[in-house]
Amino acid sequence: MLLSKPEADAIEARIARIERTTGVQVVTAIIARSDAYPELAWKAFALGAAVAALFVVAFDIARPEWMLRYAAWSNATPILGVGGASAILALVLPAYARLFLNRVRAAGEVRQRAQAMFLERELFKTRARNGVLVCASVFERRVEILADVGFHGRVDEREWRTVIDAMTPALAGARPAAAFTSGLDRLEDLLSAKGIAGHRGRNELPDTPIADERA
Repeated sequence: MLLSKPEADAIEARIARIERTTGVQVVTAIIARSDAYPELAWKAFALGAAVAALFVVAFDIARPEWMLRYAAWSNATPILGVGGASAILALVLPAYARLFLNRVRAAGEVRQRAQAMFLERELFKTRARNGVLVCASVFERRVEILADVGFHGRVDEREWRTVIDAMTPALAGARPAAAFTSGLDRLEDLLSAKGIAGHRGRNELPDTPIADERA
């Protein structure tokens, strides 16, 4: 479970407060991972096999008589075994799998997932075009913020980045609820500082956090 019921309820209440004071429409989303990244297991296998091969070569040099008698099985077995074990670890341990994750690819996948969600959930259909999506992807430990055209010329990319920066430490520490709390606090401060204020009218977008545990 990405968020417990009390955590989701607290985030929902926090969003309602922001919307009352600023008039914007905020949507939060938490995603387990933005892509399956099948290459991570293969990278882990390659690393494990390479390390095992290094030890096998060192052992063969140290014990040449062993190499002559048992080379066929003594070389192949540990190389394949360690490689396979490393691949399995990458499949079951996210922290280990992240060691093989390309940051540029991860950033692109998270942004693409957030963009797809923005369109699928029709966040662009608010009357004032003032919808904001705050999307956190747990595996990649990345946050994306997508704001509708109503914010163009009012809040720039550097200012949205401060919200992301406020969320990242807690997300990296596997505390997504705390990440959203920090991010929403910063978001409210930012909107208030920009003079964006208004009374909440009809709630056009859901306040309940969207949780997606699919890869």
